[in-house]
Amino acid sequence: MDRVNRYLFRSFISLFSSMFFILFSIMSVMFFIKIASVTAVLQINFIELITMFIYLIPKLLIYTMPITFFVSLCITLFNLSKENELIIIFTLGRSPKKVSQFFFIVAALFSILMIINVIVLIPLSKQLNKNFLEYKKAEAKFNIQDSKFGQKFSNWLVYIDKAEKNQTYKNITLYKKSKNGKAAKLILSKKALIQNADGVLRLILENGKAFEFQKDKIEQVNFKKMYINSKHSENIGYIQTIQDYWKLAFKDKSRAYDFAFFILISLFPLTTVLLAIGLSTVTSRYSSNGIYLYIFTTVALYFALVFTMAKIEPFSSILIVSLITMSASYLIYRKRVALRY
Repeated sequence: MDRVNRYLFRSFISLFSSMFFILFSIMSVMFFIKIASVTAVLQINFIELITMFIYLIPKLLIYTMPITFFVSLCITLFNLSKENELIIIFTLGRSPKKVSQFFFIVAALFSILMIINVIVLIPLSKQLNKNFLEYKKAEAKFNIQDSKFGQKFSNWLVYIDKAEKNQTYKNITLYKKSKNGKAAKLILSKKALIQNADGVLRLILENGKAFEFQKDKIEQVNFKKMYINSKHSENIGYIQTIQDYWKLAFKDKSRAYDFAFFILISLFPLTTVLLAIGLSTVTSRYSSNGIYLYIFTTVALYFALVFTMAKIEPFSSILIVSLITMSASYLIYRKRVALRY
């Protein structure tokens, strides 16, 4: 990277980093508000709240980085143009074509990172977040209170003497009748705790006795540790592979829409890099603040086109929207920059 490219990149990345931090912070607050709504139904501590936020970061990045790239590039080149620095760079022999090629490479790297984020990280984080919520819902069903009758774990009636922190219980009693009603089981334990074992809630009993009552006899077993599993939930624990996750897009319209939408947002920096250069390269004598209107209009039109086309024809929309955007970008770049400088 030569001095001119280093200067252009340094000017761009300094603005990009500051704008990304602001936009990321704003979007984070919105996502935290969405997460906080879950706490109205489920009991979640601070660490679990942060865990849920981490699961949402890949989606947060896809909504912030591509837009920040386009806006930062437009404002950077516009500021350089107003100060005549960009014009001087052209005058000293650095052609607009070379400047465009440099930012095209930078935009391509950004888009590649976003596509990796879409294909790999978003499916994993989405499934992990779903599993986490399903587990918390299942866990909420097992909210045993001390000194209260009529509570259940799986098909066992449960009574506990004292509930402590971290889902630990003291002096727990479990009772279950057989289906025919001719036998019954009773378990007494001094200590019990809850554990998530591959999506199944497990009750671990320590230092207790188990009794089985039948018509003509009573059997007793002393134990140091006993495990009782709840009914398995198919919604918890299963993680699809990346290939299986996106393969469903050929059958599920919602999954196909997500794929097309996220890929097109990832391609936004690459398809609009020439447009950003064309809109932002002005002479100081005729410069105005119209660049902000151009930025808002471009982002609004692009997202409107993506929303519309991704719903109508998801897979074809990736090619169609990209070609339309790149063609419009080239025409504006050629008219405002290539033919003038």
